[in-house]
Amino acid sequence: MGKIVARFLITVLAFLLAAYLVPGIEVAGAYTALVLAFFWGVINLTVKPVLFVLTLPINFLSLGLFSFVLNGFLLWFLGTFVEGFTVAGFGSAILGAFVIGCVTWFGRKFVRIIA
Repeated sequence: MGKIVARFLITVLAFLLAAYLVPGIEVAGAYTALVLAFFWGVINLTVKPVLFVLTLPINFLSLGLFSFVLNGFLLWFLGTFVEGFTVAGFGSAILGAFVIGCVTWFGRKFVRIIA
């Protein structure tokens, strides 16, 4: 249970950091980041695997780089229905998804080391 909470908090931090670093991404506050992290987890568990399988040939041809586009699309989609979260354009969404992916990856490695 502790690892799940740690991953959730890492994702919250990743959204806040992406809003700070990426021009065009705005998060209204910590509560919005909590809501975003929850919905990001739900989307990654339900929608993303289906889209990943459907786009597998493109992902294979691009040597995995299309996954950044897919994550950017999901982030942009998330910005359309979460109040207080704004993504200015698709380029900002791709860059924001890259930042969120890097922060969560490093955070999970860190949690694995200390846990």
